[in-house]
Amino acid sequence: MQRALAEVVLVGAAGGALGCWVIFYGLSYAAESLAHSIFPGLVLAAIAGVPLLLGATPAIVLAALAIALAARVAGVSREAAVAVVVTTMFGLGVLLALSPQSPPGVEALLFGDLFGVTDADLDAAAGLVALVLAGLRLLHGRLLVAGFDRGAARALGVSPAFADTALLVLLAAGIVVAAQGLGNLLVVAVFVGPAAAARQLSDRMLPMMLLAAGLAVFAGAAGLYLSYYAGTAGGASVALAIVAVYLLSLPAGRWRGSRRWAPARTGVTIG
Repeated sequence: MQRALAEVVLVGAAGGALGCWVIFYGLSYAAESLAHSIFPGLVLAAIAGVPLLLGATPAIVLAALAIALAARVAGVSREAAVAVVVTTMFGLGVLLALSPQSPPGVEALLFGDLFGVTDADLDAAAGLVALVLAGLRLLHGRLLVAGFDRGAARALGVSPAFADTALLVLLAAGIVVAAQGLGNLLVVAVFVGPAAAARQLSDRMLPMMLLAAGLAVFAGAAGLYLSYYAGTAGGASVALAIVAVYLLSLPAGRWRGSRRWAPARTGVTIG
C-alpha cells in the first residue's frame, strides 16, 4: 500500500502537469493511441521475464516510426495512420497474450497492478518526475509560443515541429512508466482527466499545471483507498476517481464562468 501510494503520487504529479500540455495541444487521442501501442511490448516482456520497461520502450518507438511511415503514403491521413498502426499493435498484443507461452495474470498488463509496484518501479517513476519537470521547465516558452500561434512561432525563432516532437517524447516516456502501475487501458486517464478538470478551474498554464498535479495525486490516493476498502482493482479504482474529479469540476467551471461574465451582463466594468 505504501509503494502504491508513492507510485500514484509520483505518476500523478508528472501526469497532471504534462497533461495540461496534452490538452492544450489537442493530443488526447495521441496519448490513448501511444498507450495502446505498447501492449505487445508489455506482453513480450512478461513472457521473457524482463522488466516491463524494456518491452514498452522499443514498442512505443516502433509505433511512432510506423505512424510516421504510414502517414507518408499518398491518400492516408495522419489520423488514419494512427488508427491503423495502433489497432495492429494492440491486436498483436492480444494474440501474444492468448498464446500458450503467455504467463498467468497477463490481464494485469491491461488494468495495472498498483499493489505489485516494486522499488525499481518507484525509481522509474521518480526519474519520470525529474524528466518531466526538467523538460517542461526548459520547453515552457517554446511550448507556449508554438501552442498559441503556430504561424508566428517561426518568426520568433520557435519551431512548432520541435515543440510537438519534444512534447510527444515526454508523453511517451510518461506512458511507458505509468503503464506499469495503471495498465495499458487505463494509463491515459492520469494524463487527460486531471488536466481536463484543472482546465475548468483555471485559464493560466502554470496554475493549471499545479492544480492538475494536485488533483491527480488526490484522485490517485482516493482511488487507492477505494480499492483497499472495497476490494476493487487498484488501477480501475484510480481511473474511476479521476473521472469523478473531472465530473465534479464541471459545475465548478460553469459557476466560475458565470461569475466571470456577471459584471458584463449587469453593465458593470472592472477597471
